[in-house]
Amino acid sequence: MNLIQQTLRAVLFLILAFFGLVMAFIFMASTALAIGVLYIVARLQGRPFGVKAYWAERRRPSMAPRGGAWSRTAGQPARERDVTDIEMREIP
Repeated sequence: MNLIQQTLRAVLFLILAFFGLVMAFIFMASTALAIGVLYIVARLQGRPFGVKAYWAERRRPSMAPRGGAWSRTAGQPARERDVTDIEMREIP
């Protein structure tokens, strides 16, 4: 009986390991496909493809900051704005 249980556990473990390998292969293949598409698009647009170029593009601001309905100082960066602290008090 013990031999049957060990064999069954080994078979189930091998099946689980096989499905894990298949999932890892699919993940790696889809990642390689996505990188290939990004490379082709970058080459067609005449831009360099690489990690530094990607992050430099992501850090570049896409639009100028606009003042919304709630922003009073839209033109100033966040660190130059005045900060008002709130004083907390207990209500009896």
